[in-house]
Amino acid sequence: MTSDVDGDTAELSRPARRQAEIAAYVVKHGSVSANDLVEAFGVSVMTVHRDLDELERQGVVRKYRGGVSAQPTSVFESNVAYRLNTAHAEKAAIARHARAMIEPGMSVMLDDSTSALALVDLFEDITPLTVATNFLPAVNRLSQLRDITLLALGGIYSPTHDSFGGMPCAEAVEALHTDLLFCSVSAVSSTHAFHQEEEIVLVKRAMLRSAKTKVLLVDHGKLQRTALHRLAPLTDFDIVVVDEKTPEDLITPLRDHGATVEVAKI
Repeated sequence: MTSDVDGDTAELSRPARRQAEIAAYVVKHGSVSANDLVEAFGVSVMTVHRDLDELERQGVVRKYRGGVSAQPTSVFESNVAYRLNTAHAEKAAIARHARAMIEPGMSVMLDDSTSALALVDLFEDITPLTVATNFLPAVNRLSQLRDITLLALGGIYSPTHDSFGGMPCAEAVEALHTDLLFCSVSAVSSTHAFHQEEEIVLVKRAMLRSAKTKVLLVDHGKLQRTALHRLAPLTDFDIVVVDEKTPEDLITPLRDHGATVEVAKI
């Protein structure tokens, strides 16, 4: 009979594969207990915690007492895999609404948000366009489109966000001046946009300085929240686009504080 220790050793001969499966499981469920993972993957509690420590180090998940979560907090930004699997209908509706602001021949900047990424699939019939982005999934999709002049904004690569950032990216952004910026954040109060990470804020602020018209894309799940770092007042954006699931009592304070809010129909 194989001992538990031997079984754990066998499992650890393929830790990367198991960790990827655990990450996908947590992303799908949002938040799970360590015991759930023990049962789902047939490994010991020690092995689960070892894997979760590594996934937390990579920024994929956030551990808490007795469990693990892929959901954001005021100081933790979700991994891109989690963000790609949330609010699909809302992001698609917001993207369709924002697409009407773009005309052939324009220059457009996209940040590393999945909300801005939803716009990319709508570009094909409004080319030619010049598009600048630091988001690797957007770069990969845009590289397949005809009549797109693609400016890939490099910098320090973040596996958590699948994007480039830091001072090198901010400097690349500041060398440009685009017609439009489409960006998003993880949290929006009635007066300001917020993000959990200082490095991300650095690049987003550079983008705000480098675009003529600035559009903030936010689904209703991000409203009435704050995060650690304040990015900018909502009045720094020319337009804030929300989805129609947003309650009116959340839209009214935005407008009362001077933001121009447009509602995207789903």
